[in-house]
Amino acid sequence: MLFIFITFFSFILFYKSITLKPLPKWVTELRHFPLFFLKQVSFSNLVNSSSFLLFPLSVLTTMKMMKVTSFNARTQDNVQEIEQEMSVLDLPELALDCILDRLSPEGLCSMAGVCKSMKDRCTGDRFWDKHMKQKWGRVVGPSAYREWQWHIASKKDWTKPDQSGQRKSFLMRSISRLWPRLLIGLDIDHDVASDTPKSLPVDSIMYWYNALHTGKFWFPAQVYNRENGHIGFMLSCYDAELCYDLHTDTFQARYPPHGRRAIAMESGVTWDRLRAPPVDTPPHDLHISDCLNELRSGDHIEIQWRRNKEFPYGWWYGVVGHLETCQVISQGYCRCHESETVVLEFNQYTPGSRWRQTCINRKEHREEGNEADGFYGGIRKLNSNHDISTWKQLWPPAILE
Repeated sequence: MLFIFITFFSFILFYKSITLKPLPKWVTELRHFPLFFLKQVSFSNLVNSSSFLLFPLSVLTTMKMMKVTSFNARTQDNVQEIEQEMSVLDLPELALDCILDRLSPEGLCSMAGVCKSMKDRCTGDRFWDKHMKQKWGRVVGPSAYREWQWHIASKKDWTKPDQSGQRKSFLMRSISRLWPRLLIGLDIDHDVASDTPKSLPVDSIMYWYNALHTGKFWFPAQVYNRENGHIGFMLSCYDAELCYDLHTDTFQARYPPHGRRAIAMESGVTWDRLRAPPVDTPPHDLHISDCLNELRSGDHIEIQWRRNKEFPYGWWYGVVGHLETCQVISQGYCRCHESETVVLEFNQYTPGSRWRQTCINRKEHREEGNEADGFYGGIRKLNSNHDISTWKQLWPPAILE
């Protein structure tokens, strides 16, 4: 018993004598070893010969375990340093796609400059299709898409030599198809993507987005209340060629000539005055009406109208009214839909105005009118609350004469 006490006390004194020098971390941790050992092994057990003989072995085992623990801690620190050096390309495919899917167009362009792998990924149609629909989907319709497809096809064709080995004149090859557009001054020789990386395919959505965003591609659309709300065009919507101005977030519009009139230009056209053409009918063609039999009093409609037959059509907003013989007030019901005559009212004009009301034949309607009052063409019924509310927001502040 006395021998054990002397041995233990000598060990403590020796330990304190060497702590004046800097020691490894595991030695510092060994300071708590006596208490730990006494806690695990009772003093009475140490008296037992087997426990006493195993005491030095226990010390060595505990010291070894402490060294292993210290080594594992340093290893974990090294692993964390390695993990901090991982790049975004080390992420799983799904995680990386989720990150790129949340980037803005500017962010995708920045990421495309990181490396070739990111360029191939960030310029793909998958991510740009969403941005194309979000920004341009409301104003770019099928007609604009066809115009773009024709344009990129002509650019590809321009680089191909003919049978004689000579490159054909772009203007001469296309003049037969382009002559209507030459009247409104379409920039056929303009490079739509001079700022776009040359390696980017011209048929990619990113290329098209860039051409629209930088204003290097004029596209067909329709403009409400054209020419800055000119009184002669209130509550109408006309076809135009549009170009986006990145600095003002507005558009420049050029309208096809009306008769002998020159090209009309308008700048500062805001987004709320634009829409993609709702029907695939050229502005000089009559729209075939498919809703005449279902028109009822109170329905909201758009109808084609032009000043004379040299002019293109514009779409004008109106409502279906009641016949003079309608008994809706006295009888409490309306039977106007049973008549072959449909009354169309344009309530933005004062009562008694020649523009206030017109009648069409439900069964035989084509184009009706004359040189004095203009010509009324095809009709489309408005079934969308969004379309109706848009027209109402454009209502003039005062009734027109």
